[in-house]
Amino acid sequence: MLAGLMWTAGRVAVPFFIKLGLDRGIRDGGPLLPWSLAIAAAGLVSAVFLGVRRYLAFRNARIIEARLRDRIFAHIQRLHFSFHDANATGELMSRGNTDLQHFQNFIVLVPLTFANFLIVVTVTVIMLILQPTLALLALASLPFVNVLGRKFAQNLNPAVLKVQQESAQLAAVVEESVSGVRVVKGFGSENVQAEKLAFEADDVFDAAMWSSTIRARYLPGMELLPSIGLITVLGCGGHLVLDEQMSVGDLVSFNIYVIMMIQPLRMLGMIVAHGQRAAAAGVRISEVLGTAPKIVDVASPTLLPTDGELGRVELRDVDFDYHENTGAGVLRGLSLTIEPGESVALVGPTASGKSTIARLLPRFYDVDGGEILLDGIDVRDVRRQDLRRAVSIVFEETFLFSSSIRDNIAFADPDAEDELVVKAASLAGADDFIRELPDGYDTEIGERGYSLSGGQRQRIAIARAILADPRVLILDDATSAVDPTKEHEIRDALSEVMERRTTIVIAHRPATIALADRVVLLDEGHIVASGTHEDLLATNERYREVLAADRDADSAGDADSDGDDSEDGDAP
Repeated sequence: MLAGLMWTAGRVAVPFFIKLGLDRGIRDGGPLLPWSLAIAAAGLVSAVFLGVRRYLAFRNARIIEARLRDRIFAHIQRLHFSFHDANATGELMSRGNTDLQHFQNFIVLVPLTFANFLIVVTVTVIMLILQPTLALLALASLPFVNVLGRKFAQNLNPAVLKVQQESAQLAAVVEESVSGVRVVKGFGSENVQAEKLAFEADDVFDAAMWSSTIRARYLPGMELLPSIGLITVLGCGGHLVLDEQMSVGDLVSFNIYVIMMIQPLRMLGMIVAHGQRAAAAGVRISEVLGTAPKIVDVASPTLLPTDGELGRVELRDVDFDYHENTGAGVLRGLSLTIEPGESVALVGPTASGKSTIARLLPRFYDVDGGEILLDGIDVRDVRRQDLRRAVSIVFEETFLFSSSIRDNIAFADPDAEDELVVKAASLAGADDFIRELPDGYDTEIGERGYSLSGGQRQRIAIARAILADPRVLILDDATSAVDPTKEHEIRDALSEVMERRTTIVIAHRPATIALADRVVLLDEGHIVASGTHEDLLATNERYREVLAADRDADSAGDADSDGDDSEDGDAP
């Protein structure tokens, strides 16, 4: 703002010195050099502070943009799972990128607009002092510019908001098509996605043309109106000079002042357009930042115990549903106790609540009723970071980062020593194939680790969970991508890991289920049976039906994949 003030002072001083040079130097025959030096000095001040003003404006705008981006990213990471369930990745990326860019563009204009506003105010005052009547004629178009600007803003705002909404939907389609390119190619659906993209692109085009039409309707008038003042000054001011009611220096400086006002007034259209984009972007950014996380830490969190037998899990009358007020809960009045060091396999048909339990324990979601305790402490009273350090989960859908194998295994502890990384990989049955890769543990695995086979990715995910050294390990169908002929390699490793910590195994293959000390059969959100695998197999008809259905589905999947993990031990 200070730099803009100095720039304004330099600019408005130039016409004043020109007037004095013309009147006192040329008309009166006085020296011209002092006025020439004064004009040069004022021009130098204006030029220097123009550079300073623009540098500071862009610097501050980039700082604010960076801080907002950090804030949005941190907030998105804090938001609950159900928020991410309902919002597309491309939509969130658009808000943290395109919308922020619009916001940054407007912030740049704030000090520039302030300086231009000072120009208009200062020039108006000077013109009124020099020649009030001529000044009023020159400024007669300003009310019309103001009215036109307000109508422009009112009409442009919904159009700009529509453009940004449609652009976000387009980004979502692109993100889904790129991240899901293997599914797209697998089903030969490139044309389907291309049609979706074309549909969204047409929507963006239509919204953009609506916005452009509004600009084309209003901007010519906002461009023309300020120029009318210049015509008035030349016509009326010329007659005043001929009648000797005004000096030539006054007329020249007056014209320069009018010209000086034209550009700021013309910029009003650009400022309005950028302002409306920023307003629309601000709304969309605020929608994210204004979403309160549902899963938050209590004011005074309780520390988990560190002595004695650790890893006791209790579910007491737990009710839960992913969708509110549906009346059909995924879990209803479920109670389950798992003792420290015990391994329990959760078995049941689809949608029986197995994976839901795995997501409630680390508090990805909060229960609707009842409570879940870890070592006697309600998980809602434990700091989330502490809870998720104590509970590690290996998902059925393996996600690896575009980094080295070592970095993926040591994700929970980036400073872990190489010996611990190798030990975790060995326990997960991954060490042998890792060493056969070109760069061993330093091999870069690319996006999502798709350069590896499904079984290899899953072993690395298991190693990642093992290295975190949790007191409770959850294996959510963690051997589903492993070929049955090689599943024993991971089972042997898991049996050693499971002996030292509480483990919850969600599985459908009998050999994996048999690793657990106890099997809990779930059906429609209830526990319907509990016992060892052999006992349930011998005594429970429902248990045999579930295993038979899973076995049939597994056999069909193996036939369809035709041995996806057949090269599981080889370097890709």
